[in-house]
Amino acid sequence: MGQDCSSCTARGEEVSKACLPGAPPEEHEIGGSNVLSNTYFDQDLKELQSLPAGDRQVVEERPLYRFRSGNSYAGEWLGNERHGLGVQRWLDGAVYHGSWRHNCAHGLGRFVHTDGDTYSGEWQKNVAHGVGNYVHYAKGQVTRYFGQWHQDLQHGYGIERWDEGSCFEGEFRGGQKNGVGIYRWADGSSYAGSWRRNNIHGPGHYLGHDRREFRGLWKNSMIHGCGIYTWPDGRSYQGQYDRDQKAGFGIFSWPDQRRYEGYWQNGKQHGEGRYHHTDGSTLLALWEHGRCLENLDHLEEHAERAKPRDEGEG
Repeated sequence: MGQDCSSCTARGEEVSKACLPGAPPEEHEIGGSNVLSNTYFDQDLKELQSLPAGDRQVVEERPLYRFRSGNSYAGEWLGNERHGLGVQRWLDGAVYHGSWRHNCAHGLGRFVHTDGDTYSGEWQKNVAHGVGNYVHYAKGQVTRYFGQWHQDLQHGYGIERWDEGSCFEGEFRGGQKNGVGIYRWADGSSYAGSWRRNNIHGPGHYLGHDRREFRGLWKNSMIHGCGIYTWPDGRSYQGQYDRDQKAGFGIFSWPDQRRYEGYWQNGKQHGEGRYHHTDGSTLLALWEHGRCLENLDHLEEHAERAKPRDEGEG
């Protein structure tokens, strides 16, 4: 053939980490020290412990109390402990409004950070734990998470949304997307499948807004392993990938019945492969970086003719 057959990948290249439509918005850490620092609730403990214990059998509401640090608390007490419903205000502007248990945020409550971030939901011993809603502000962007928490980290099922329209719904582990989930981009593209440590990883299905589609294996947000990629114009590739590039054995088909079956490297035909023409004829050839180097069918014909004939043949 002699022509450059790399044109099979010239239009509509496969989706990659770099070209995922509007690649996932920058991951902002939600959880841990970003929810709150335990030191907020610990700041005034020594002063609280120095107060008269009083009656530790009855929860009572008392007037606003100002700590030596400049922080303040208004609400219910049990002896010298914040206990019941109350509002704690810190000198830097942070505020917690909710339920207390023996000086710890415990139950339902809302914490407002000095930068405007908020967490509203369930607490256990001063950390977000249970179900809650977190709103995070950074670089002019707003990220919202609603779902399950464990020890101040997103953990379990949750929904994360970005202002520009993207959304993730699925499993979290230790503050990261991990497990099974669906990511939807603002342009209508989507990915449904496995995640590991905030990366697309494992089996999954990508559907582009332009109807490009891939079903198969991923690694670190790149196509890696076996899969099927299809284009809206009827082209398709079924085979192996290595870091977003066709590599190994694969079959590329065109809507006009042309087909290449063979080996690939770096996204192009490389090695032995057979090209099927529209008229039904085929060519077995050796390829290099998408170009046909040698017609192997001719070599087979020559080899057949060069075989020694049996003595019985005339």
